[in-house]
Amino acid sequence: MKGLRTALGMWAFGCFLVPVAASADDPAPAALVDEVRRSFTLEGKPIPPEILRDFGDGEMADSADIWVTVDVKAATGSNLYYDEIAKRGDWIIQTKPAVGTGDAEQTSYTYIGAAENGLLVVLAAYSGGGTGVFMYLHVLDIASDPAFDLDGEVYQRIDLTNLRTVVLGDRWDGEVSVAKNTITVVTTRKGPADDSGARETTTIEARRP
Repeated sequence: MKGLRTALGMWAFGCFLVPVAASADDPAPAALVDEVRRSFTLEGKPIPPEILRDFGDGEMADSADIWVTVDVKAATGSNLYYDEIAKRGDWIIQTKPAVGTGDAEQTSYTYIGAAENGLLVVLAAYSGGGTGVFMYLHVLDIASDPAFDLDGEVYQRIDLTNLRTVVLGDRWDGEVSVAKNTITVVTTRKGPADDSGARETTTIEARRP
């Protein structure tokens, strides 16, 4: 069993991105995909947590996912995801500063690990300000896909796709692990009003549709 994590204590505007054709010095796409599976980083940099916000964690008014795939090679280090990224224990945290009278927004995740079939398991948290910290479990896929840049040259995207989101709830607490293709979720707190301390275990299969 790998990737045991505990959520205790957890609590754009961007420029037009121009893809650049790969040079001879660029890492091979397969190596980049393997790196994401291994550590959820790309060329040593953490994948921006705000990508998960855009996958739906920050927009609870819509019941269906709208943005489902991001080229993480273009997104990492981009102007779109320029907000400061920090590491706190096993969590990667990105904070969008407050504007005017609004509250600061925070998106964070901890990488649980890769399933046997190559899918990625991520535990994420989103807070738009106030006391609410909404927890989500993501099952993601990563792949290299060819596309054309603005000059019509072929380049390789490294596409991160959100296959499934499981809503865990406001201030959920517990543990998540993955073994083979089975994700085990142990809930120790269902929400802010739950002080029972009871443990509830559920399993989810990491699978492609």
